Amino acid sequence: MKPFHFKKFSIKQSKDVFRVGTDGVLLGALVNIENSQRILEVGSGSGLISLMIVQRNPVAIITAIDISAEAVKLSDENFKNSPYSERLNCFEADFKHFAGVEKFDLIVSNPPYFEENDSSKDVIARQQTSLSFENLIKLSAEKLKIGGLFSVIIPAEFGDTFTQTATENKLFLNRKVTIYGIKNSKPKRLILEFGFEEKEMMMSELIIEKSPRIFTDEYLKLTKDFHLFGK
Repeated sequence: MKPFHFKKFSIKQSKDVFRVGTDGVLLGALVNIENSQRILEVGSGSGLISLMIVQRNPVAIITAIDISAEAVKLSDENFKNSPYSERLNCFEADFKHFAGVEKFDLIVSNPPYFEENDSSKDVIARQQTSLSFENLIKLSAEKLKIGGLFSVIIPAEFGDTFTQTATENKLFLNRKVTIYGIKNSKPKRLILEFGFEEKEMMMSELIIEKSPRIFTDEYLKLTKDFHLFGK
């Protein structure tokens, strides 16, 4: 597969690893990185989100994990070929068995979200066969520092149940970004940000396209430091 080129790094892709997509770009661009130095990405895939975060945050040191050996190999290669290689590490690990006493300022994930089905395409990356939402939330609560943030992008229809499960694990919704694929459509994705402190929630919206393949000004502005639009 052809690599995907961004302004400051390129992503080599593989048919066996979930490809560069809008979800990853949105989370990489929108996740709150303020006051976050030690960061964990759960499910590195190609390494896109981690690379976007270290480009945005010059002090970030990221540990990325993935259960897929192929994904770890790909992420590691993309990390090493980037200008940020010294601040990025990737390991093959199941989050359910992720060892270590370190806690993180930020845990970020574009998690699997389709229930198990008969499709073999992206079976690990896009089905809850290896890491359920419940496990992701519970384990993130254990690995997060006091004052830290847990941020995900998920389909809009799962927002209420995800938030309820997080609350049951003492993680409170601090920020919600509702994302629309196209103007006047139903919500497509949510970026949700949780912390241990219960406080007033920040809410915003983002529309990706004005019409098919015509991006909104707000999306172009959001991704201007990354995408090579028009090149």
